[in-house]
Amino acid sequence: MALLFVSSTDDPEEFREALVAEIPDLDFRIWPDSGDPLDIDVALVWKPEVGLLRQFPNLKVIISLGAGVDHIFLDTERPPHVPVVRLIDRSLTTQMSEYAVLGILRHHRLLPVYEAAQRSCHWEKFGPPDTMRTPVGILGLGVIGTDTARKLKAFGFPVRGWTRTPRKVKGVECFHGPEGLIEMLGECRFLSCFLPMTRQTQGIIDARTLSALPKGAYILNLARGGHVVDDDLIAAIDRGHIAGAMLDVFNREPLDTSHPFWRHPKITVTPHIAGLTVASSVALQVADNIRRVRSGRSLINQVDPQREY
Repeated sequence: MALLFVSSTDDPEEFREALVAEIPDLDFRIWPDSGDPLDIDVALVWKPEVGLLRQFPNLKVIISLGAGVDHIFLDTERPPHVPVVRLIDRSLTTQMSEYAVLGILRHHRLLPVYEAAQRSCHWEKFGPPDTMRTPVGILGLGVIGTDTARKLKAFGFPVRGWTRTPRKVKGVECFHGPEGLIEMLGECRFLSCFLPMTRQTQGIIDARTLSALPKGAYILNLARGGHVVDDDLIAAIDRGHIAGAMLDVFNREPLDTSHPFWRHPKITVTPHIAGLTVASSVALQVADNIRRVRSGRSLINQVDPQREY
């Protein structure tokens, strides 16, 4: 029995060290040096190539190296009988919610305006902001979205949340379904996306969604680039309806150097760093699932293949 590590963006030695500390006799292999395909029973992956996972007939579990699993379901040749699990990690959750709060507070307190004023040596006071009358909308009230809502509530922001199906979160005005989405958006001065990437959420931030927001609303996307229709967002900003955006994820990554997001004065681009997986933080739950699958017990954080999250 062996674990196969597959990622072009994560350091395999960090994960090897962290996991061997939990399971000393773990046979840790790094793609493409997988050895005998029959040995592999666990795959720890980020964006595996299409068809890669089907090469291992004894595979018992596929573990995502992040909170999202859309990169696994994009593999149309993935063995459908093998369960998929995702990471729910305190460090990852904290990083993501910190990023969202940073983006919201930065725009709310007019930091870009004051930075521009500094460059021109211009002394002028703007504001003050009215936090208690600045509703923030959150798309997706999973672990990360809920943590973000809690932190924003502590600052005094009214928080509205949207999910595909009904959900209640303490202190959050909750909406659901297609009609609920448009209803929620009408008062949101900020809109932050934490949704899983599925066929139903593809392109959810489009011309219709953006038009439903009040003039001057600000967009943050921390989930997946596919949630945003790029041209619709740029058009909404350029015509003055949307104030700007802070984007960490993109339809194609790395973001092409010719993409207009890079140079747009009202868009902040970061290279998918809102939440980075820390090996030492996730090792315990990964090791737990390895033991569980090898002993025939139920897995933690298993994904529903029908919903793909």
